[in-house]
Amino acid sequence: MDLKLEVVVLPVADVDRAKEFYSKLGWRLDADVAVGDSRLIQFTPPGSWCSIQFGKGITTAPPGSVQGLYLVVSDIDEARTQLIAKGVSPSPVFHCSDGFACRFSDNGNRTNGPQPERRTGWTFLTFSDADGNGYLVQEMPQRLPGRVTGNTTFSSVQDLAQAMVRASKAHHQHEVRTGQADPDWAAWYAEYMVREQSGEKLPE
Repeated sequence: MDLKLEVVVLPVADVDRAKEFYSKLGWRLDADVAVGDSRLIQFTPPGSWCSIQFGKGITTAPPGSVQGLYLVVSDIDEARTQLIAKGVSPSPVFHCSDGFACRFSDNGNRTNGPQPERRTGWTFLTFSDADGNGYLVQEMPQRLPGRVTGNTTFSSVQDLAQAMVRASKAHHQHEVRTGQADPDWAAWYAEYMVREQSGEKLPE
C-alpha cells in the first residue's frame, strides 16, 4: 500500500497575510474554505506532489515554528533569482564545509557559493515565509535512485529546458573525449536525461 505524504500544515498568525505571501510566490491556490470559525487554505508549489495548508482552527503550533521544509530544484541560481523577483529575501547560495549540519542553522560551517564539484544535493539556500516558517532549497539536478519510478517526467517546461541544457553540456564533453561529432546526439540526450532523472550512472 502506498503512503503518500501530500500535505504539510503550517502555523501562521495572520491568514490573509500568509495567503498573500504564497500567492506572490506563484504557488497554486487549491482551496480557501471557511466553515464557522474555521478556515483552511491550501497552496501547492509548482511541480510538487505535496501541498501546504494553513488557516484558522487547524493547528495549535506557534506561528513560524515549522522549520526545514525542503524545496528541491534543478537550478538553485535560477530559483534564487525567481525568489528575489517575487519579493522574497533568500540567503546566499551556500554549501556545508563539514557534513550537512549547516543546512538549518549557520554554525560556522557554511561556505558561500555552490559545492565546488556541484555534487547533487549538496548546495542550498534558505528563506522564510511571512510568519518565519523556514524553507531549505536544495539543488538536486540528478535524482537519487528509487526517487523516480516509471516513465521519466518533468514538472514544468522550465525543468525540461534545464535538463536539456545539462545534457547539451555533457554531450559536448562527450564529443571532446571521443574526438568526433556524434550523429546520434538526440538518442544520447534522451539517455542522459532519463538516467539523470532515475539516479542511474550518467553516460560518458
